[in-house]
Amino acid sequence: MLNTVSAFAELAPTQLIVCVGAVFLASLVRGFSGFALSALIMASLVVFIPPIHLIPICFLLEATASMVMLKGGIKEADMKIVWGLVIGSAIGVPIGLLATTSLPVESSKLIALILLILLALMQLFKVRIAFLATRAGLYISGLTAGIATGLASIGGMIVALYVLSQDRPARQMRGSLVMFLFLGMFTSLIYLVGYELITMTALKRAITFAPFVIAGVLIGSWLFKPKWEGFYKRFCLVLLIGLATVSMLRMMMS
Repeated sequence: MLNTVSAFAELAPTQLIVCVGAVFLASLVRGFSGFALSALIMASLVVFIPPIHLIPICFLLEATASMVMLKGGIKEADMKIVWGLVIGSAIGVPIGLLATTSLPVESSKLIALILLILLALMQLFKVRIAFLATRAGLYISGLTAGIATGLASIGGMIVALYVLSQDRPARQMRGSLVMFLFLGMFTSLIYLVGYELITMTALKRAITFAPFVIAGVLIGSWLFKPKWEGFYKRFCLVLLIGLATVSMLRMMMS
C-alpha cells in the first residue's frame, strides 16, 4: 500500500511519510489560526522538494483547506477588510512576479522577513501601529502582500500581520484570514496557470495529501474554542515570528 501511494505521488516511501506528517501538522495550525499552511509546508519540505514544485502543491492544499473552512469564514469575517486586502494583493502579485526578473529575490525576501519580524514583535509588545488602522493602510497592506507573494511567497504572512493589528474579536480576525485566502486563490490560480506551474505531479501529490489536510483542518477548527480565544492573537504573532525566523535562518545558512 505504502509503495503504491509513494509511486503515485512520485516520492520515496520515507519522503511520503515525512510529507504526510508535515502536511497534517500544518493543517492543524491552519484550522486553528486561519493561516500558515503554506509557510509551514514550505519550511518543512523544502529540504527535498524544490520551492518551484512546492508552490503549486501549497496552492492546491490551501484551496482544499479554504473549502473546508469557508462556511465559518463567511459567517465571521469582516468582508470590508477582506475585499480591501484582496484588491490590493491582486494588483501587487504581478508586480512582484515582474520584480523577480530584475531583483535578487533572496535579498528582497531577507529584508521582507526582517521587517515582518520587527513589526510582529512591536504588536506582540503592544506597540500601536496607527497607520494600519486607516483605509490607506488597508490597501497598502494588500498591495505589499501581493508584491511579497510574487517576489518571495510570504504575502499571506503580511496579510496575517495586518489582520492581527486590528482591535477585533479573535473569531473575526480568523474568519477574515480564511476569506482572504479563499478569495485570493482565484487570482493565484490565474498566475500559476500562466506560468505553467500546475503540473500533473503537483496534482498527484495534492490528491495524496488532501485527506490529511481535511482531517487536520477539522481537528484544528475544533480546537478553536471560546476558552482559547484570549490566547489567539499572541499565538499567531509568535507563530509569525517563528516562521519568519526559520525562513531567514534557512536562507542565511544556504
